[in-house]
Amino acid sequence: MRVKLSTLGCRLNEAELAGWSRELEARGCQISGEGDAADLLVVNTCAVTAEAMRKSRKLLRRLQREHPRARLVVSGCAVSLEEAELGELGIDLVVPNQDKDRLVSIAAQALALPLMPEAATEPGAAALFARGRQRAFVKIQDGCRYQCSFCITTRARGEERSRPIAEICREINQLTNDGIQEVVLTGVHAAGYGSDCGSSLSELLTAVLRDTDAARIRLGSVEPWDLPERFWQLFEDARMMPHLHLPLQSGADTLLKRMARRCKTAEFARLVELARDAQPDFNISTDIIVGFPGETAAEWAQTLAFVEQIGFGGLHIFSYSPRVGTRAAAMPDQVPASIKRARSRELHALGQRLKRAWLERQVGSVQAVLIEGFETGQPAAASLQIGYTPGYLLTRVATAGTDLRNRILPLRIDRVIDSEGADPMLEGQRV
Repeated sequence: MRVKLSTLGCRLNEAELAGWSRELEARGCQISGEGDAADLLVVNTCAVTAEAMRKSRKLLRRLQREHPRARLVVSGCAVSLEEAELGELGIDLVVPNQDKDRLVSIAAQALALPLMPEAATEPGAAALFARGRQRAFVKIQDGCRYQCSFCITTRARGEERSRPIAEICREINQLTNDGIQEVVLTGVHAAGYGSDCGSSLSELLTAVLRDTDAARIRLGSVEPWDLPERFWQLFEDARMMPHLHLPLQSGADTLLKRMARRCKTAEFARLVELARDAQPDFNISTDIIVGFPGETAAEWAQTLAFVEQIGFGGLHIFSYSPRVGTRAAAMPDQVPASIKRARSRELHALGQRLKRAWLERQVGSVQAVLIEGFETGQPAAASLQIGYTPGYLLTRVATAGTDLRNRILPLRIDRVIDSEGADPMLEGQRV
């Protein structure tokens, strides 16, 4: 049976899709690539913004046009929030978010799919690795018990649910056996791991370091609370990658209060201090929402000043748009689009300057880079490959015609290079 898997949105959606892929392959399915025919379509949708909802609907329509005879299974936040509307698109099966860890078995029974029984095949080299992937996302938990005023995820994902530590370690070991070099642990509220079962993120990471052989362990987006000070000691282990994406959202405490965020700027700054005490070159990236309802010029100035103070290595910038079902959508003083555009441009320029400064700090150092592929847009004769440092900084190296994908190589960082229309990156040479 040929299955095409598609996803939109966050790394957690990608982790879930990867899990379905491995289970489908173990039960005798062939995963279809881009342009390949498919008998079954499986889509993980996103609803974090109104634009994400629109893209989810567009993706479903496109896949049905391209595969008119295929059956369609849909899960994710979009169908959790608007199942009735999306149901008009000819979906064969909707799997709610709370059941998506059992999506394959639910689909097999509901649609009478011709799948092998579970565990009918011996584990082998996963197609994930055969397609040239070096990094895999591993879901550690789902759901969030907090309700930020702009966020629809709590409604869509439900209460917090943590996967057992032993189960997570088994998955990581299987991925390592299949050749994966780096695993990324991800969840809706990763820092809240264990809140429902008497455990913690620190306990999970301790077990992963002790009981798995993963060469590199990375955390995805982590909300900047529920992190005890001892958490940072785990990064003394070289297998823990010194990069975290800590969503800030605003540098003004008055705005953070209206957002119902649980971390003030002073507390955020303390987390960054702890991270850089553990590893001086600990790279912190973040999210910033521009134009949240009622955002004043003074609050915006505070955000710019705080972003500069922290010295982020990367910014994800989101222009606020009302999301029906959230408290923020009904707040007064919605910021005009023209002001949001101007502030976004200003923040983008600051973010580029800070990123380049962070990259310049790496020049002259030796970094262990996981090579992931050839640089796009380059002629084959150029033999330029790219990969990521432990701090998740994109790096280019000349390989003299040798394919070095999926190898971790020590590179001496020589310079920062700029590409037209793209972010700056590092360039290095083999030591």
